[in-house]
Amino acid sequence: MARDALLTLTPTAFEILLTLADGERHGYGILVEVEERTGGRVRLRPGSLYRALHRLLEQDLVEGAEAAPGDRREGEGEDERRRYYRITAGGLAAVRNEAERMARSVRAARAKALIPGEEAP
Repeated sequence: MARDALLTLTPTAFEILLTLADGERHGYGILVEVEERTGGRVRLRPGSLYRALHRLLEQDLVEGAEAAPGDRREGEGEDERRRYYRITAGGLAAVRNEAERMARSVRAARAKALIPGEEAP
């Protein structure tokens, strides 16, 4: 198993990597998708987002994604100064490992009837 797959991710790192698993995004796009996906339960602030992205870049879990000259992203009028990020193979392994860890925890909670509205198997 790769070293990156053994990392335990912070909730912020997990949300960022989960967002980038669908494709590259700029910072604001990450903020919007996380808020939409979680129904507003998770709201990343720009400062915490960019600190987390910096750590993910240092860990090689994400990388900067440069646009090709003339490449338009997300429609007309896109700000050319925006920096885009994409998940790396190590980042994909880490987010997959964290999702599997969470799923095991949910199964254990279900087995103990700790999740309201769900019965133990």
